[in-house]
Amino acid sequence: MLNTIPTIDDIYSAHDRIKKLINRTPILSSGTLNSIFGSSLFFKCENFQKAGAFKSRGAVNVVYSLSKEQAVNGVCTHSSGNHAQALARAAASRGIPSYIVMPENAPKVKVEAVKEYGGEITFCKPTLEARESSLKDLIEKTKAYEIHPYNNYDIIAAQATANKELIEDVNVNLDLILCPVGGGGLLSGTALSKNYFSPNSKVIACEPLGADDAYKSFRKGEIVPSKNPNTIADGLLTSLGDKNFDIIQKYVNDIVTVREDSIIEAMKIIFERMKIIVEPSSAVPLAAIIEGKVDVKNKNVGIIISGGNVDLSKLPF
Repeated sequence: MLNTIPTIDDIYSAHDRIKKLINRTPILSSGTLNSIFGSSLFFKCENFQKAGAFKSRGAVNVVYSLSKEQAVNGVCTHSSGNHAQALARAAASRGIPSYIVMPENAPKVKVEAVKEYGGEITFCKPTLEARESSLKDLIEKTKAYEIHPYNNYDIIAAQATANKELIEDVNVNLDLILCPVGGGGLLSGTALSKNYFSPNSKVIACEPLGADDAYKSFRKGEIVPSKNPNTIADGLLTSLGDKNFDIIQKYVNDIVTVREDSIIEAMKIIFERMKIIVEPSSAVPLAAIIEGKVDVKNKNVGIIISGGNVDLSKLPF
């Protein structure tokens, strides 16, 4: 298990460890969107990942990094959905139990997926305090190994592989790489892989205005906790982890915020123009382009589509 910021060799090792249990997801483009925005957009489609989101990368890496002694009582975490189902799947593939604390307002589609992968769910109030206290009780009862959704260097090393693949698989030098930010696992991994594999690119994180703790933290230079976040992007509600923030401060070029109506518009455009299903969190980077928060004119732009686990009975359009 890693105790320091992942090196380039750590990312290579993580990629090698997980490759048989994840998808090397496709990169899609849209002539229509390129024409609208005057740029070349390359979408790294983690909505086609195992368990429907990039989180499978980190979950598989940590579960398969555990010793037999560490894994004997299973694994546990708290998560609103994507990490929960990714961890349940990874644990099942190794033949160990998984115990998941989920907020009672977690999307039904994500709750059902956790159950299908064999995860044992404990519901709690939708606050960070409730999630953490419920998880503490669960660990005391089960002695399971805690795997944090994002504030974990092995998680970060594996999330970095999504951008590593993007950089390897596009045939151009990327000027910009856009990524949504919640707890910072995907963003810190993306920033590290940019630094190692495409140092001339710039990484810009995109965040809902109603959950703008990363934006505030980045500008203040210290973590500003997320308080009463309110956004349709349910995967971006958590506060930054300290391990993530250290990397973000060093390697991320900027963080921008977007309105809810822009997220919905971006989500609808992706559905209509690209014919793929994405969850609201995934639409946040395109929303930043729509709002003009990021200048993409005449640029090659990588966009990480973080996941596609959306409740189709509750689409916002």
